[in-house]
Amino acid sequence: MTGAAPPVDERAAVAVEDRLHRALALVRVVVTVNMVALNLWRRDNYDNPALGAAVVTVAVVWTGVALWAYSSARRRTPLLLGADLAIAVGAILLTPLAKGPDFNATIPGFWVMGALLAWAVHWHWKGGLAAAVALSAADIVIRVSVDQPIDQANYGNVFLLMIGGPIVGYMCASLQRMAVERDAAQRAAAAAEERTRLARAVHDGVLQVLSLVQRRAGEAGGDLAELGQLAGEQERSLRSLIRQQDTVTAPTGSTVDLAGALERLGSAHAGRVDVATPGTPVPVPTHVAQELVAAVSACLDNVRAHVGDTAPAWVLLDAVPGEVTVSVRDDGPGIPDGRLEAAAASGRLGVGESIRGRLADLGGTARLDTGTWGTEWELTVPIEEQP
Repeated sequence: MTGAAPPVDERAAVAVEDRLHRALALVRVVVTVNMVALNLWRRDNYDNPALGAAVVTVAVVWTGVALWAYSSARRRTPLLLGADLAIAVGAILLTPLAKGPDFNATIPGFWVMGALLAWAVHWHWKGGLAAAVALSAADIVIRVSVDQPIDQANYGNVFLLMIGGPIVGYMCASLQRMAVERDAAQRAAAAAEERTRLARAVHDGVLQVLSLVQRRAGEAGGDLAELGQLAGEQERSLRSLIRQQDTVTAPTGSTVDLAGALERLGSAHAGRVDVATPGTPVPVPTHVAQELVAAVSACLDNVRAHVGDTAPAWVLLDAVPGEVTVSVRDDGPGIPDGRLEAAAASGRLGVGESIRGRLADLGGTARLDTGTWGTEWELTVPIEEQP
């Protein structure tokens, strides 16, 4: 085990599991006391009292071990859960040897609930079902081995195990999922609040200064004109970042409709951007949508900076299984040869980082076509299909 903290979402799920195991600890104590009391009351039913006492003693000792072991997430290993279920199954299988062929109730009785619920809490409905199958099979095997008929009471026990384990497991998974979604929503709300605060600070300070530098440097002309142009580009980039804060708001780890996000981005550009999307939602992972929208926004900022504030642009979203492609086109004069290389050499990495860098991080591609007819970016990202 390493000392590194688990991811935030995993910590939320583990916290829920911790609470459930604390509740299960109380159940274990109750069913253990019940098991001891019933076996003392029915002690005359044993053909081999020593074996029966040994089975009960092991179960009681294991209850104490389980209360300690399950209290820490680091100790909830497959070995622990396997031993828990094996002891419960073993206690059932030893019943005919201790009580004889005419036994009615098994030695552990309801005590086996501890292992069943532990599997359901940790491995959800699949774990609950697996544990229920093992316990039910053991109960049926011992009765068949001594030629006991499977009556309605036996059927009822098996039915409760088979339906109870998966249902409890499903409910545990639902609680963990809700906890993760709640924490993600809280983080998203906190991040949105912080972005809003920063946006106000940027708007009140940095943007106004950049705007002033752009205007004064442009008026001065000469060498200062280039400084004014750079200030104007930085102002537009910052404004673009501020606009993006409301474009994608879904919690991390979920999916959002990329088509809707692009349409909102187009609306934010004062009607000069036409956005065409499929007639149905295009769900993609949140971080993919965020980066794609940011890259498209960078493309549109370039149109505004190099073609004109009122220059039209067109955004087209195309989605096929396993891939989405966003095209951004304008009808400007195009990008002169060598201009992007010269910008990168001078330290202005807008295209390299804002567009190509984002797509590379997503495992996608950003293809540029430019000429006298205009400029077109084709942004393609692979999307893992949801089961």
